[in-house]
Amino acid sequence: MDLKIKNKVCIITGGAKGIGYSIAKLWAMEGGIPVVFSRSMPKEHDEELKNLCKSYEFYEIDLKNYEQIEELIKKVVTKHGGIYALVNNAGANDNLHIENTSTKDLIKSYENNLFHYYAMAKECLPYIKKEQGSILNIVSKTGITGQGRTSAYASAKAAQIGFTREWACAFAKDSVRVNAIAPAEVMTPLYEKWLQNFPNPKEQYEKIAKTIPLGHRFTTIEEIANTAVFTLSPLASHTTGQILMPDGGYVHLDRALNWDEI
Repeated sequence: MDLKIKNKVCIITGGAKGIGYSIAKLWAMEGGIPVVFSRSMPKEHDEELKNLCKSYEFYEIDLKNYEQIEELIKKVVTKHGGIYALVNNAGANDNLHIENTSTKDLIKSYENNLFHYYAMAKECLPYIKKEQGSILNIVSKTGITGQGRTSAYASAKAAQIGFTREWACAFAKDSVRVNAIAPAEVMTPLYEKWLQNFPNPKEQYEKIAKTIPLGHRFTTIEEIANTAVFTLSPLASHTTGQILMPDGGYVHLDRALNWDEI
């Protein structure tokens, strides 16, 4: 299937590892030009993206530095002539609970997980509008369901969902599509690190996997990337304002059922 993204520029924040890297890699494999904004880039990932796309670029960035965001967006446009798509992805669950988190810590969490989604979209939008392109926000099921003991992250993710719907409304007249993907249980480097907080990480992993209706397994980063790249592409030309959940039925299906007997 031709996704019609050949030579189209897509900026991916947090594209050095996990879901972001998987999206960048697939974008390159489909003929697009991935531009990664991240604090660092593993050498092997950098080399693989270079092999897949000669025009690929990596920019080291502090996404809390909004002047740097503005500067680097201009560099991308100067080099490539425009921007077709943006994937807001960078961030991490910091497990900040309301009972032991100050307002200052909450704001700091929003700086790490929320404000740069707004800043990146604001700077990219003039160019995305010219190409009638697409924005994809990587959110989380936590922003829909809550999780308990993670007020900062859950509320940031809920706000990202709000951004998604608001921007989809605001820029429909410009033929710009804005969607979100809400991963649930996906084995990323950050998730693996989180599992290490449990006395028996393997046991905890298996406990969670059993609650996922489709296949009793975690969603893969490749499955998230497949959904992301298709949704960003012109083939999803009438899809906007959607919160997509490739999660094996984890959120919306009744996990109390015995799925092995149905």
